[in-house]
Amino acid sequence: MRATRGRLAAGAVLLGILPLALLGCGIGGEKADPATEPGRAPAEEAAGKSRERVQAYLDAMTAKDVAAGRSQLCATLQEAFDAAATGPNGDFADHFTVPQAEIVDVRPGPRGQEVSTSVSVAAGSRTITRPLLFTVTRDGADWCIAAEAPGGNTPAPSGAASPPAG
Repeated sequence: MRATRGRLAAGAVLLGILPLALLGCGIGGEKADPATEPGRAPAEEAAGKSRERVQAYLDAMTAKDVAAGRSQLCATLQEAFDAAATGPNGDFADHFTVPQAEIVDVRPGPRGQEVSTSVSVAAGSRTITRPLLFTVTRDGADWCIAAEAPGGNTPAPSGAASPPAG
């Protein structure tokens, strides 16, 4: 009986020390860098990929290339895009041109990267410039435009970092 109690005590001590040993090896105690976790991206990559997607969409609007514009969108937006893109108020309508479109600000937002743009639209001799706000998000391993809405963020002062939205 005495030998069994000794083994139990040794086993309990061993089980008590095991988690400490594993922590010393880096197993179980340290959290992974959030930037390397699946579904998360470093800020620089997110801003860069967001800028690329929106610039490609703006270029497609200017060129009236509906297929190129559609390819920048998340799958969940593509059906609505197909129905409205070339309609009277669509981004690719035939009755107007886009002589100028530029990105003015990129910053993190509550649902992804927010890319503020300034888009000039010309119909006949009349040209107006409007702000558009695109939300870009990661969809698996790829990036896509998840939303487009009127408005945008005010650009950060030169040399200053964009403040986080929300």
